[in-house]
Amino acid sequence: MTGPRYTPLAGSLPATVPFVGPETQERARHRPFAARLGANESVFGPSPKAVEAMARAAKDVWMYGDAENRDLRVALAAHHGVGPENIVVGEGIDGLLGYLTRLLVGPGDPVVTSDGAYPTFNFHVAGFGGTLHKVPYAGDHEDPEALVAKAAETGAKLIYLANPDNPMGSRHEAATIRRMIDAVPGGCLLVLDEAYIDLAPDGTAPDIDADDPRVIRMRTFSKAYGMAGARVGYAIGAAPLVTAFNKIRNHFGMCRISQAGALAALADQAYLAEVRKRVASARRELGHIARMHGLTPLPSATNFVTMDCGADGAFAGKVLAELVARDIFVRMPFVAPHDRCIRVSCGRAQDLARFASALPEALAAARD
Repeated sequence: MTGPRYTPLAGSLPATVPFVGPETQERARHRPFAARLGANESVFGPSPKAVEAMARAAKDVWMYGDAENRDLRVALAAHHGVGPENIVVGEGIDGLLGYLTRLLVGPGDPVVTSDGAYPTFNFHVAGFGGTLHKVPYAGDHEDPEALVAKAAETGAKLIYLANPDNPMGSRHEAATIRRMIDAVPGGCLLVLDEAYIDLAPDGTAPDIDADDPRVIRMRTFSKAYGMAGARVGYAIGAAPLVTAFNKIRNHFGMCRISQAGALAALADQAYLAEVRKRVASARRELGHIARMHGLTPLPSATNFVTMDCGADGAFAGKVLAELVARDIFVRMPFVAPHDRCIRVSCGRAQDLARFASALPEALAAARD
């Protein structure tokens, strides 16, 4: 036998990715997109202070980054009113989800999520041999009670919930999340993905004791802070769990330049407040555009608006394809009934104008 000897698990998995990136699509189309509104990046960009900090750090990039991420962890701890021992930094939330799954999930171990929720988590569970149990959404919201009930039924090690939610943009009030945490079965850990929390209304984020062993909170600099390409995420959790990450994480996985940028971005809360205003304005404009053309914008607590196209997934898929053909990059939910929608990220005035121009043509073509 020649070649690598894959594990039976790896050999059984398909070589797929949950999202086809815009660059991949541009290469296939042989031209760039005119408006990049599909990946929920912040086209408003990072704080100028973060850009300056990263430029200064570039001259030192010959050195590995601090393996302990100490300065960033201390700053994040102060920002959240917790101890540095409650903070772990990693390569985006995606990276942290991978480490957490590796820590807790082995072959056959049960894990609970919502059908249609963020698919990257599912890939991590599959990659370590876990058994995924899914519950449906309750309308356009994830269903905390059903998730907890399924976890109790299956003896799940992990429950995944995003608040606010991707792909629907919905949210639960802090009190609802608090009740969910209180109901988490013994031996189970709630993975609370709060990637969009910096863009959500007040009253969305619950007050949680950082040392509560029932929950770990995931945060990121990719969304409101505008640093998706820097890959900086962090988690807030009980000190023993955070320490356990050191057993398996890539200790030099964080780029020195990214560490410097995140530290400066965190310090510039005035810029974050300005981004929040611009996102809110873009959400309103996207809602207006949707209604003008007969679509229904769903309430959003994120930096995107999910738009109900009024039919089924096949029709929404045609609308998406026609937008892509007109150089507008958007995405749509994967699972029925949410695949009746398209999802459009907030953008600058020129981005939204291009979307507004392309949408009626795309709808007309989809109906032909």
